Amino acid sequence: MYFGFEKWGEVLQAEEKQGILIVAIAYIFWGFMPIYWKLLVNVSSDEILASRVIWSFIFTFFVVILSKNFKTLISDLKELWKNKKAFWSLVLASYLVTGNWFTYIYAVNAGYIVQSSLGYYINPLISVLLGIIFLKEKLSRAQQLSVAIAAAGVTILTVSYGEIPWIAVTLALTFAFYGFIKKSLTIDPLRGLTIETMFVFPVALIYFGYLLVTDQAVFFQSNASTMILLALTGVATAVPLVMFAKGTKTMPLYMSGFIQYFAPTIMLLVGIFVYHEKFSKIEFISFSFIWAALILFTISKIVEVRKNR
Repeated sequence: MYFGFEKWGEVLQAEEKQGILIVAIAYIFWGFMPIYWKLLVNVSSDEILASRVIWSFIFTFFVVILSKNFKTLISDLKELWKNKKAFWSLVLASYLVTGNWFTYIYAVNAGYIVQSSLGYYINPLISVLLGIIFLKEKLSRAQQLSVAIAAAGVTILTVSYGEIPWIAVTLALTFAFYGFIKKSLTIDPLRGLTIETMFVFPVALIYFGYLLVTDQAVFFQSNASTMILLALTGVATAVPLVMFAKGTKTMPLYMSGFIQYFAPTIMLLVGIFVYHEKFSKIEFISFSFIWAALILFTISKIVEVRKNR
């Protein structure tokens, strides 16, 4: 009997390690995504976004068909329609994440990779605030302090810029609200992404048609490599999202919270060392405040989880 339990424990540990590895790969992939968007610097951000939505829907829908889950997808849509609140919540989430995509693509190609990384650093703390406001969640003193320290860091950056770092704030808010809405919905990651892109697909298709009619579309006027890169935006969008959703099912929540900082850290390093974006002393100080806040917050969550266990 003991041997059986021991074997079962080994299986669980193996699944947990596999989950951690899959999620880590997804975040590393996201961290290096600016390099992908920079390869499309000759394409406008709005056309890249339209292509990303169109090809994401085509790719995910094709995978759903291949995996023989079309009937399940229809069933998911019917269940969503029965619950109008859930249906319109997912529609809202779809447009929030689309807005997040557009801001991110624009920021990368306009030379704001460092500020984009700031947005994804403060995103988890915005999510915490949403939990406090809407779900009446309570924070420990350490967690309250971490939010205050992060706010101080953003304030320093705002004062130094002479304006609110709107790219970072937009990225953080749109993704935090997207995650907040998705938290209340239980749907398969792949089919969920198919439905999300389906909601935005008609708008993206109409806009792409407008670009074609007005002779602004680069897709059919560019070289083969650009066409391939635009077509592969669907794969680049869907694969890490599905990996992330699959991996988080078998790994500890606090570990997922720690690994999520891989992406903005890699993004920050790419912006500074690959594309030579400015990273002044003031920016280093403000980022240091946010790093300290995230370290404090992560440690407090680990302690909290262990106490609960």
